[in-house]
Amino acid sequence: MSTRKPKFHPLIDAPLSTIARLGMLPVGAMGYERAMRAADALNSLYIKLDRKHYKRALDNLRDAYPQWSQDQLHACAVGCHRHLLQLGVEFVYTPRLLTADAVHKHLIFTDLRKPLASLLANRPTILISGHIGNWELVGYAVSMLGFEMCAVYRPLDLRGMDAWIKQSRESKGLRLMSKFGAARGMPTAMEAGFPVGLVADQSGGDRGVFTPFFGRLTSTYKMIGLLAMRFGATIACGVARRLESGDPSPTGPWEQTLAGHREIARLQDPRNELRYAVEVTDTFGPEDWNSQPDPLYYITARYRRAMEMMVRRAPNQYFWMHRIWRSRPAHERLGKPFPNALREKMSQLPWMTDADVAAVVDRSERDARDLDRLQRA
Repeated sequence: MSTRKPKFHPLIDAPLSTIARLGMLPVGAMGYERAMRAADALNSLYIKLDRKHYKRALDNLRDAYPQWSQDQLHACAVGCHRHLLQLGVEFVYTPRLLTADAVHKHLIFTDLRKPLASLLANRPTILISGHIGNWELVGYAVSMLGFEMCAVYRPLDLRGMDAWIKQSRESKGLRLMSKFGAARGMPTAMEAGFPVGLVADQSGGDRGVFTPFFGRLTSTYKMIGLLAMRFGATIACGVARRLESGDPSPTGPWEQTLAGHREIARLQDPRNELRYAVEVTDTFGPEDWNSQPDPLYYITARYRRAMEMMVRRAPNQYFWMHRIWRSRPAHERLGKPFPNALREKMSQLPWMTDADVAAVVDRSERDARDLDRLQRA
């Protein structure tokens, strides 16, 4: 349960919620295809009005893809803003389109064997996604496969709208848990046998675990790792990636059994509504981290790496306008040398090469110098 105080007085909240719901009616009345075309048409105006977030997206993309040309950076920044508007349309249409009978018309499931094995065995399971693709559909997909799960979400400021969100999503088998009470609620849900799903790419603050993300130290929540260690949970990292016209079919043995060749061909039709591939980028558990020198760092770094893999599959579907690298580690803020202990932790990660570690250290030293110049200015 949320411990957050209401932002609006009930006498104000109710009419504002009604206005917000009425504002959704024209989108719902247009039809999905026309609404998506309208979102595309609005994108150029949105970019002009929201220069702050467009510039932040460009800066973040430049850090993540230093080899890209200015045209590539611009196209991706415009694309992620377009994606945001498309999500707004899908927010309205998802409850009516994604029914039990129609789920396979809109979603292609790729290789889900490892996560499903954990769910079928009723083992503690944590499902992780990021602000990439349509993260809401990941929870829908699991619930539509018959597994009741608890999804952590941020409640809307308007209580009336938030109540509508909860009612419409929970009618599909999802249990929604406020992020403001998640530290207490997630252990309770897992003790009750529910898999827990959450979006975990937000900054973990100055006291988070700093792990590599696109070659730069990024603050990451430690709560997930601690929860996984406490319950011996399986961690499954996945994404619902929008399939654009002309995209290749997602690969995996489950496409033929769950969707079929004809269904895949139909999903490639650009006229089709709400086309997504549900993909798993990594699944791991206690057998992977128990032998590691620092299990918490390993877990945190591995799921952050899985989220980077999600982003690389569809960079224009990521929220690059977020302040991804806002929080900085103590050694950068205090102007101290790169800690040997942190360097050692990174070098012990099986997927990190010496060159990878050196690149992260070099970037951290540049960030420290930039921060020092800002503080002196």
